[in-house]
Amino acid sequence: INPDNALAYLNRSNAKNNLGDYQGALNDSNKAIAIDPDTAVAYINRSSAKISLGDYQGGLDDTNKAIAINPYIALAYVNRSSAKISLGDYQGALNDINKAISIDPDNALAYVNRSSTKINLGDYQGGLDDTNKAIAIDPENTIAFNNRGQAKGSLGDYKGACNDFIKAVSLGNQATAQWLNSKDGTWCRNMR
Repeated sequence: INPDNALAYLNRSNAKNNLGDYQGALNDSNKAIAIDPDTAVAYINRSSAKISLGDYQGGLDDTNKAIAINPYIALAYVNRSSAKISLGDYQGALNDINKAISIDPDNALAYVNRSSTKINLGDYQGGLDDTNKAIAIDPENTIAFNNRGQAKGSLGDYKGACNDFIKAVSLGNQATAQWLNSKDGTWCRNMR
């Protein structure tokens, strides 16, 4: 009805991101930004799409734009941390995640990202603690169960790790399912 409605493109880009249509989300975010370049959420949506498509630097650039427009949106820092994790900047990711949690302490994704970062930095107990917080907030977060399995395994709790990997698979985590069915997952399959 109104091809110049930035909010319509913004909402549709969000829906497409949630449905896994990242290219469609990217296209709609571009249209929203062309109509209204001062909407932080449009850059956040575009960063989500870019990160999901593997354009981590592009996702990082868009989150920087979003934060410059509005520094009080936790998801911007969560997205920026995701891009930084993928680029190997774990300390920068940790700083962003801590900022996201200070803005929104009930953001499960922030705790998931912080657990990933801590695990990558070798802080397995910290990673375990953060996955427990994420699961308390969102008990169906498959990535949290996967991360908790990694942390438990690194801490020597192989039975607990295996149980968390199986839980992640039961909730639909395809990457964990592939790992569990691979040669690397044999130890866990044999434990059941």
